Amino acid sequence: MFLGEIHMAAVVQTMPGEPAFARLADNEACSPVTCRDCGIYGLCREVNGPDVDLRLPETIVRNRRLFKRGDLLYRIGEPLRAIYAIRCGSIKTYVLTNDGRMQITGFHIAGELLGLGAIASDRFTSEAKVLETTMVCEVPIDALEAYSREIPSVRQQMLKIMSQEILDNQELMLLLGKKNADERLATFLLSLSRRFKRRSYSPTKFNLSMSRSDIGNYLGIAEETVCRVFTRFQNDGLLATERRQVQLHDLDRLNNIARG
Repeated sequence: MFLGEIHMAAVVQTMPGEPAFARLADNEACSPVTCRDCGIYGLCREVNGPDVDLRLPETIVRNRRLFKRGDLLYRIGEPLRAIYAIRCGSIKTYVLTNDGRMQITGFHIAGELLGLGAIASDRFTSEAKVLETTMVCEVPIDALEAYSREIPSVRQQMLKIMSQEILDNQELMLLLGKKNADERLATFLLSLSRRFKRRSYSPTKFNLSMSRSDIGNYLGIAEETVCRVFTRFQNDGLLATERRQVQLHDLDRLNNIARG
């Protein structure tokens, strides 16, 4: 119940003045988010100061790991040893129901954090699967706890992160409440737009690294319905899609649809 619902891939194109991030293939190196746009930057800054070189081994980030599409970052029941900041790429999290079905709980993009929800039980209660070539920064949980005791401002940063998680979860509850399929997909796309903008990516041009089936699972609607709504939005001039690339043309109209 900590950070991160919603998360996608690299930005495909950018608007004038925005940073350029190329589309990634699974065998290519991914383009990292800047440290200042990362969700863990506040912790790094409080521990090491605003001018720290995060490539140095003595920072709060003790390791960086590169994963391929389909790899698991962690499994249900594994002990919590570290929290993770996505430096580039994207990851989906999910739980398994009693009858063995998958329920997706979030998509996570570059700059967002994973693993904080396991602090209460010291074990992961969900699984995290990589959607494309992805690099993560690791912060060992014992180091985080030690810094939290020694530096009060680290605890304050953690509270800010948890507060954002609460807001994201509230949005998800509204999304899966009384909204119809059009409203759910519009809300989903607008949420992605805001998250990409928060990380200094383009808010209108990005790559959806998850499948239409995964989107439907997350939104609580059938895959066929997701495809139909995407087609209708495209025919109405709200967006354009090509494979997993999406470009939002009319944010105002999408907002009107999302509000019902």
